[in-house]
Amino acid sequence: MSPTWSTADIGDLTGRTAVVTGPTLGGLGFHTALELARHGARVVLAGRTPDKIAAAAEAIAAEVPAASTEALVVDLSDLASVRAAGAAAAAIGPLHLLVNNAGIMAPPLRRTADGLESQMATNHFGPFLLTGLLLDQLAASGDGRVVTLSSQMHRVARSAPVGDPRVRRRYSRWHVYGQTKLANLLFTFELDRRLRRAGAPVRALAAHPGLAGTHLAVNGHLGTTRGRRAAILDGAVKLVSQSAAAGALPTLMAATADLPGATYVGPSGPGEASGPPQVVGTARLARDEVAQRRLWETSEATVGLAWPTVP
Repeated sequence: MSPTWSTADIGDLTGRTAVVTGPTLGGLGFHTALELARHGARVVLAGRTPDKIAAAAEAIAAEVPAASTEALVVDLSDLASVRAAGAAAAAIGPLHLLVNNAGIMAPPLRRTADGLESQMATNHFGPFLLTGLLLDQLAASGDGRVVTLSSQMHRVARSAPVGDPRVRRRYSRWHVYGQTKLANLLFTFELDRRLRRAGAPVRALAAHPGLAGTHLAVNGHLGTTRGRRAAILDGAVKLVSQSAAAGALPTLMAATADLPGATYVGPSGPGEASGPPQVVGTARLARDEVAQRRLWETSEATVGLAWPTVP
């Protein structure tokens, strides 16, 4: 691996299968899937609607005519949808990589069909359940890896979200977003520890994109990426951001570089806002093993799945 990591370091991924959630055209997940496909991986595009998945697949094929992509429909905010996707994914066979990329940012308060706040459901509980359902397939590859996207916003969380998630509390959209991103790290570190204890051939890592020019903030605030207000906000975000393709680089490094489990990757520039990817640190709370364990236990109870059970 060169001193400054780039996509040239990815190598040949022929024969490897990756699931990438949230592959919406132009976003971080799309660029992650595109580069994985470019380097020979079979990529399963796991998105909310067939139309969005098809648009991403067509765009990938336009750049990489030999790309191997498949579709998996999943709404991570709906635990029943996640269970259905887990059942459908059984036909895919062994998995080498799961990228938990999909997420929402700071929307108005909404409760899901499961009685959960939508950000925590989409950004944490859905990925937690999906990872657990796919764990046997990840282990079956003999060299599985789970990469979960966090954010610098995990640093604003003053407490871990370890209480009953169905209890209604005062809602602050940015506070809860920060807690979901903290949850992504707590989950990653606890998952990697449990996998090592179980002797499973799977590693868990995390990454953050820095400040990337995607539609995430606009869609969260306004519920749409269309219209004058959305265009103005979207333009302002992109003016101060690196591209979505650049924002995907930490994920790609975490997914393909020779790194140990529990590694966190982010941009190397000032404030970790942009720049080539490198191993980075976290807020102290993210490394709190008590919080990691408590969140895990809360999550198991919430989604109705206790894992890992691999030998």
